[in-house]
Amino acid sequence: MGALQGIRVLDLSRVLAGPWCGQILADLGAEVIKIERPRVGDDTRMWGPPWMPDQDGKMTRESGYFQCTNRNKYSVAVDITTPEGQALIYEIAKTADVVIENYKTGSLAKYGLDYASLSALNPNIIYCSITGFGQDGPRAEEPGYDFIIQGMSGLMSITGEPDDVAGGAQKVGVAVVDIQTGLYSTIAIQAALIARSHTGRGQYIDMSLLDVQVAALANQGMNYLASGKAPQRMGNQHPSIVPYQTFKAKDKEFIIACGNDKQFKDLCVAIGYPELLENEKFVRNQDRVKYRNELIPLLSEHFLQKTAKEWVDMIHALKVPVGIINSIEDALAEPQIVHRNLVVNIPHRLNENFQTIGSPIKLSDTPVEYHHAPPELGEHTAQILSRFKTAEELAALKEKGIIDGKIA
Repeated sequence: MGALQGIRVLDLSRVLAGPWCGQILADLGAEVIKIERPRVGDDTRMWGPPWMPDQDGKMTRESGYFQCTNRNKYSVAVDITTPEGQALIYEIAKTADVVIENYKTGSLAKYGLDYASLSALNPNIIYCSITGFGQDGPRAEEPGYDFIIQGMSGLMSITGEPDDVAGGAQKVGVAVVDIQTGLYSTIAIQAALIARSHTGRGQYIDMSLLDVQVAALANQGMNYLASGKAPQRMGNQHPSIVPYQTFKAKDKEFIIACGNDKQFKDLCVAIGYPELLENEKFVRNQDRVKYRNELIPLLSEHFLQKTAKEWVDMIHALKVPVGIINSIEDALAEPQIVHRNLVVNIPHRLNENFQTIGSPIKLSDTPVEYHHAPPELGEHTAQILSRFKTAEELAALKEKGIIDGKIA
């Protein structure tokens, strides 16, 4: 039994932030019904290559992007721009606990699928809207894209090398704003479900990508408020801890993360450089931060003497945080990741050896379960809509192009 067993989610979202939220809820046992456009589907179905190979190694039209965020869901293809399609969504909404949508502010009102319309049918419904800028404010009506938000929020101003070291702002290598918004939305939905058990009422949730990323500036945002000075790009260095960065070894880079003075002392012993401890400028972290421009060149020159693996093994032996910079291929083969079962096999209709990166949530009593692979477009149209319509009615709707998928 999943932790959210019995919770039904009507997922009107597409691309990443909303679907990421829906996938988490599905992993936790909720029934997530994903509504997609007939014949086209979620935008990310077309975001390939790469495409999943079938059982014979031939490329399908199932994109890796779509598959990263839609497992455990039921795909129902409905044209929500038509009155007949809207009527089908109303039927599902009457039985749903949660709605997730990420259309532009106000867009769903013209289809009667906004919070006011659906809560009138089902006052218990929890309706989560995910937009770039929120439901109000001067930019509320604009579309939001992760890349743009990374820039606007200040995140890119602290990501990348300094301007004096072949610098320039950089975005993070994954759509981190979308992912974080999906996570915050999941928390908000679960909070609203708990609140409903007390109040007996559903509620509206207004999630903004920009709000989320500003909140997620964390210590960097607070450092500005505390000092009045905007943090700058520091590459792989840390603004408040030294040494906490990458270093070049004889062959490639590796990471050291000294979180306290004892770890720095142990580091100096591990690498055979105890002379550093004789310099009062380097004994305390607050001084190492002040004199980083003296300490880091000494360490950098020292680390060119051996390979990254040699240094990592020596430093790890004294329990100082250290690590290799893995490729994704290397990371997924890392013994710890293999042990934690982060790559899972979920048989797909087109490839029974289909693999995906699993959920990191480990619950002792109600663990995450993988019931089915990311669905093909309209794979569950008949299965879900047969709760509300006869086979003849579904066949007629398909004939008119209102729905799509295998009906009988």
